[in-house]
Amino acid sequence: MYIPKAFEFEGNREKVAFMKRYSFAAIVTSISSIPVATMLPFVIHEKDERIFLRSHFSALNEQSKFIEDNTSLVIFSGPHAYISPKHYDRHESVPTWDYLTVHAHGKARILQGEDSKKSMLEQMISFYDNDYRQQWNSLSEKYVAGMLKGIIAFEIEVTALTGQKKLSQNKNQQERGRIIHHLEKSGDSLEKELAVYIKELP
Repeated sequence: MYIPKAFEFEGNREKVAFMKRYSFAAIVTSISSIPVATMLPFVIHEKDERIFLRSHFSALNEQSKFIEDNTSLVIFSGPHAYISPKHYDRHESVPTWDYLTVHAHGKARILQGEDSKKSMLEQMISFYDNDYRQQWNSLSEKYVAGMLKGIIAFEIEVTALTGQKKLSQNKNQQERGRIIHHLEKSGDSLEKELAVYIKELP
């Protein structure tokens, strides 16, 4: 991903926080030179300055057979919006798009055995729906075993992490102010959220 210096994230800590906030991401793997993608929820954790991503495929998803032998790309996307040239001082300006994204690369390791799969699911429950834990704990062993048979759980250790937050940093304060005002008036929640990110710029 090409990232102009003005649009870089401050560091891995900011990227990890972004991934945790927008954790439903696309995992892309090349299969016989053809990129294949699946949208999945991820749990992100750090250990000894290493970053790990955990999730699971349906057992019927063919992509799961290729993630151990190939590097996958996981794309985390945040709020985005079209930015019109009408907000700029110069009449001769081009339209653009403001957005945030983080790309994580790494090879996956399939989590074998019921205990590993169950641990991964419980991490997801804690992150996404902790109120469900009591119900989860009351499920029959037979039902849980059937659920575990239906998934392929995996973990990716991130070997490369890049991110871009294109938030009109190359525009002056007045122009950014007009962009923020326009996005805040939008009926689109993503555009309102993007306005917050732009306002937080130094």
